Amino acid sequence: MKSYEEAKARLWRNVAAADTAIGVSGENAVMRHLQNVACRRRVVGGSGDYRTIEGMLSGPQGVIIAESELSRSLPHDVVNALVASALCIESGLATSSHSATALSSFTAPHHRIEFIAESRGVRWFDDSKATSPHAVVTALRGFDSVVLIAGGRNKGLDLAQIAQESARIKSVVAIGESAELIAEIFSGLKPVVMADSMLSAVEQAARLASTDDVVLLSPGCTSFDWYGGYAERGDHFAGLVRQYVSSDRSQGVIS
Repeated sequence: MKSYEEAKARLWRNVAAADTAIGVSGENAVMRHLQNVACRRRVVGGSGDYRTIEGMLSGPQGVIIAESELSRSLPHDVVNALVASALCIESGLATSSHSATALSSFTAPHHRIEFIAESRGVRWFDDSKATSPHAVVTALRGFDSVVLIAGGRNKGLDLAQIAQESARIKSVVAIGESAELIAEIFSGLKPVVMADSMLSAVEQAARLASTDDVVLLSPGCTSFDWYGGYAERGDHFAGLVRQYVSSDRSQGVIS
């Protein structure tokens, strides 16, 4: 990790005095290096230069856009919108007005906490692109009560990090090659069921979820145990969910 941090810090090594370096508040490693940068500095988040004030995304030039005008405003969406605005405004590529126009029309790519359907007060989301525990933690922070579908082919990462947000997890459906590891991580912490296919995972999640819950496919692992890629996994999940929602759930009909 030390080598990784040092490599990333090289981005700011050759800045000129007229350049601008932008860091995100709360990212301790980034902020540590930002303090030593020999150019203008801008901080995003917290009480920084670009932040949210009473529901308004704001910068040094004033209000950029209301949080309510974003197509989606999960915590990381707001941070991303602020960072994108800071980059464009500080570089002179755009004004606050330009940023507002872009942000209000922006839609995230597929499989990134993508809303699929809602039925009986339960919302279903496809976050198949989340192939690392950090991505899962980010997704979980957007919700309060989650039935989490997680697992797949681990790429050597510490999946136990997902448990950092266990307070937001109602129960877990473990899938794929890492199912047993996921089950072990949450053993004694949260209810866990195993699923040997995505069809089974959707059925199990449907039984576990109740009104105001979110069912979130956020695997934390790659898809190559069952699929050719995360998009294929997400598409299959989304198709099963849509079929489930439109079927007679009292009969449990999914095919």
